[in-house]
Amino acid sequence: MELPGAALGWLAMDKTIRFLLNGAPVEISGLPPETTLLNWLRYARGLTGTKEGCAEGDCGACTVGLREIGADGRLETRPVNACIQLLPMLHGREVVTVEHLAAEDGQLHPVQAALAESHGSQCGFCTPGFVMSLWAAYRTEPKPERGRINDLLAGNLCRCTGYGPIIEAAEDSYSRPRATWDDIDAEMAAGRLSALGTDEPLAYEAAGQRFWAPVTLDGFADLVASHSEATIISGATDVGLWVTKHAFAPDAIIYTGRVRELAEIREEGGHLWIGAGATYRDAHPQIAAHYPEMGELLRRLGAEQVRAAGTIGGNIANGSPIGDMPPALIAAGATLTLRKRADRREMALEDFFLDYGKQDLAPGEFVEGVRLPVPGDGARLLCYKLSKRFDQDITAVLGCFDVAVNDGKVAAARLCFGGMAGVPKRAAATEAALIGQPWTEATVRAAMTAMEDDFTPLTDMRASAGYRIRAAQNLLLKYFLERTEPQTATRLVGAHSANPRA
Repeated sequence: MELPGAALGWLAMDKTIRFLLNGAPVEISGLPPETTLLNWLRYARGLTGTKEGCAEGDCGACTVGLREIGADGRLETRPVNACIQLLPMLHGREVVTVEHLAAEDGQLHPVQAALAESHGSQCGFCTPGFVMSLWAAYRTEPKPERGRINDLLAGNLCRCTGYGPIIEAAEDSYSRPRATWDDIDAEMAAGRLSALGTDEPLAYEAAGQRFWAPVTLDGFADLVASHSEATIISGATDVGLWVTKHAFAPDAIIYTGRVRELAEIREEGGHLWIGAGATYRDAHPQIAAHYPEMGELLRRLGAEQVRAAGTIGGNIANGSPIGDMPPALIAAGATLTLRKRADRREMALEDFFLDYGKQDLAPGEFVEGVRLPVPGDGARLLCYKLSKRFDQDITAVLGCFDVAVNDGKVAAARLCFGGMAGVPKRAAATEAALIGQPWTEATVRAAMTAMEDDFTPLTDMRASAGYRIRAAQNLLLKYFLERTEPQTATRLVGAHSANPRA
């Protein structure tokens, strides 16, 4: 059913995708909504500096810069993976590619010059992606420490150089004279974006497929209720893979990315409200301020490009049993707000996940946001992510624990795991074995055996069932040791780790 614009309270609707490419306005119509930015750049515009390495947001060879005017009216710049950005998601924004960085007279940008002079490139295939990741950092933050550089580049893979020269180039780029033309271009970008005049909702249709990008929460709610069959996307960090790997071509898509209310993060009434459209990047500082361990978990979630696009609400709504955020949020006692038109309902986050691939979500209902309690006496929450690679890897086992101890006895316990069942799941039998007992190693070891009643994990490419149950049990013991013997070294720390708890 088509919903008239008047029913949504929309006075006008854009029907053409309009954005800026390297400062120049672009208008697109007739292309299917699932067309990726990467394919359009390479095949329609001939901008082949943006490479395809994996087409799933892992290797960073396709990294481009994305600029837009933020809620505070200031220009925001972030790196994104062009391979999983769908063209309609760019409406009202600016895409910056590696071809745009040098001056008109050919003078290289400091990032480009530093990479060249540091011999940070060999075959060169991945180099443009590294350049764009470093350029986004160059535009948005002061000279980073070595650990921060490692984080910035964790989403860019190189098979040739060993990364050393690239990291040296990142440090060197900040010591070079500023690229005045780049600064001028950034100053002009906000004006160019304002001139686009893309304040109205987008209602794009091509090849029999529809893409809606509402700009108000009420408009979004009405669309979802009227088109419950539509696929909802935020950062497309999952849906983008369905498109590139499985030729997914949905008939209808509803996009959260232009609804500012969904991106709100605010502290109220002893809770932190995180809108379903808030990105990991935007939510990270406030979450880490209250829950340092959850902040460290976020630092390892995906890569800079993924965190700049992906959302916490999307991670929840996707319902993956190996999603990193739900176990941490559940252990912290988070609640979820669901909405259908004007009606809302709240539930404990753990109750949202019913079974593998099944959530407590009615047709026309959507995740509006999550409410995270602010700990009053300091966070007891500790999180442990086990994966084959430390950075940018999918979890094999994730354990998040919050145990309250009064007068030497366990008063309350919230233990939640990812990767151990078909859903993120609390270890109810293990919790029961702890509560009311002395907070001792003997109690913890006895509770560890109860974990076999909580979980029957599977064996897959990431871990065996035996490994998972043993690792989960040992993580609880590790939590006990870190709570009772904080001076004991229990974690490996890299020479340039950004966080000593890594």
